[in-house]
Amino acid sequence: MTPEEKELLKRCLELAEENNSMLHSMRRSMRLARVMSIIYWVVIIGTALGALYLVQPYIDTIMSVYGGAKEQLNTVGGVLDNLKQLSQ
Repeated sequence: MTPEEKELLKRCLELAEENNSMLHSMRRSMRLARVMSIIYWVVIIGTALGALYLVQPYIDTIMSVYGGAKEQLNTVGGVLDNLKQLSQ
């Protein structure tokens, strides 16, 4: 093997080691990005579910008030219909 070939082989080995180091760094970075993405979505979905859990009693109260108001309006509407029938 000539000295030029040895130098080329040595340079090729250094480049291969550098590439290997970069690939491991990229893989580590991708794993970290994937974990952070999963954590991000877990926090988003967890916050939405937690907010729904905390707001649920207020929603139930509003729905019951709306149901009561709807019943009252139906009763008033029925009374008005009865009055119209009596006047005819």
